[in-house]
Amino acid sequence: MDRIGRRPTITLGLLVGMVGALVAVLAIRAGTFWGFTAGLVMMGGANTAVQLGRFVAAEVHPAAERGRAIATVVMGGTVGGILGPLLVAPAAKRALERGLPELLGPYVASLGFFALGAIVVGAMLRPEPRELALAREPEEGSPTGEWEGARPLGVILRDRWVQVAIVSMVIAQGVMSMLMVISSLHMKDHRHSLGAISAVMSSHVIGMYGFSIVTGRLADSWGRARLIAAGGGLMLLAGLGAAQSVAFVPMAAVLLLLGLGWNLCYVGGSTLLSDRLGQRERARVQGLNDSLLTTASALGSLFSGVVFAAVGYPTMGGAAAMVALIPLTLGWRFRRRTTGATETAVGAAPGQRAVSER
Repeated sequence: MDRIGRRPTITLGLLVGMVGALVAVLAIRAGTFWGFTAGLVMMGGANTAVQLGRFVAAEVHPAAERGRAIATVVMGGTVGGILGPLLVAPAAKRALERGLPELLGPYVASLGFFALGAIVVGAMLRPEPRELALAREPEEGSPTGEWEGARPLGVILRDRWVQVAIVSMVIAQGVMSMLMVISSLHMKDHRHSLGAISAVMSSHVIGMYGFSIVTGRLADSWGRARLIAAGGGLMLLAGLGAAQSVAFVPMAAVLLLLGLGWNLCYVGGSTLLSDRLGQRERARVQGLNDSLLTTASALGSLFSGVVFAAVGYPTMGGAAAMVALIPLTLGWRFRRRTTGATETAVGAAPGQRAVSER
């Protein structure tokens, strides 16, 4: 993104995803497991580029509007989260009608969506966001201070606000992944139907993305740190609720709260991180942040089965609640130091003065 720009990077990522979907389609036809895995890795690369789009939206907006800009991009996940599963059955049916493996259909549809995304971004994301952001006057209270150009990475990572943002997002991602991934198996063990499991997962997707327009406004008016604290609190409630009942409604409520808590930490943390970076620092630090997030997600998914087999779902929920205390505590602690006019571009509402705090 620093070398070739935001638009070319996201477009290239989507094209990689398109190729990955094609590789997956060919591997399905040939019955090749490793070819299929390679296709999925490439599709994951496309997701990496698209996820960074939220920071692109943030950098072309002033601090008072960044939360809403990020949340608007995140809210797009609602469409994908609902539309994607709805297309699986008809796409699979179309493949069967043509005498092809049913799994091939959804990946053909994915290929088409990646291609459409590449065309839309390549043609319409203009002017180049990086140049637009560079042309903006430096904002009052810029965290770059006395540094000319980009600060060294070590200096940036010692900024306590950067630490709060990254740690909160990583913890939220790990907790959400570990508990969410295993919930369907837990429900299946208690003889819930696939329809019921699907509905609970849908409630989780709604929690993750559906309220983004509200959380974005809260990030701008209420404050980034407060939003992170609220997200940790909701994930705490979700973890405690996971141990209470295996009935459909309580499980749907737990997964909804889990998704919503993640959303608050994700939007609040992403906005806070954008606030604390200069224009020439953003891409590399935000890329590092997202690498840490996906690592937390992968590890949470990988070990969820092991932990579930060892201690069971209720204990997992209790452990998730304890870990969720970290973003709750961080957000609450630093909220007390960022009230009123001293809120460091950390959720400063329109008209408030953002003051850099070291």
